[in-house]
Amino acid sequence: MTTTNWIKLEIPSDTRNVAFARTAVALFASQLDWTLDELEDIKVAVSEAVSNSVIHGYALQEGNVFMEVSYHGPELRIMVEDFGKGIEDLEAAQEVGFTSIPEERMGLGFTFMHEYMDEVMVSSELGKGTKVTMIKRVKEQES
Repeated sequence: MTTTNWIKLEIPSDTRNVAFARTAVALFASQLDWTLDELEDIKVAVSEAVSNSVIHGYALQEGNVFMEVSYHGPELRIMVEDFGKGIEDLEAAQEVGFTSIPEERMGLGFTFMHEYMDEVMVSSELGKGTKVTMIKRVKEQES
């Protein structure tokens, strides 16, 4: 029988909540058969997605970040969504080193998401927000 479970979180757009979001998702994800390294990868990807919403989507202003996390069998799906300013050029934004705040940021958020997750899908509309969906699959453990 395939196991399914899910959670939904809504948090204020505040940098103090990034650590909470990453820890909450890691605790939820730990119900599946991950290695410690894989759980750390999930935490980093969630941190980057939520940070992007807070820092770039809302420009450190008031707003809410919505998260839906679920698993069906061995597949973990994480959706992070904001209703902030959106991304002008999605392709450029996902290039290594691209940042809209070069004096403060290294531009590796999407790079880490793509590196640590099996799939990353991003949709965005200017003035309406951004949705990032990340998928990670449990790998067969060697005995």
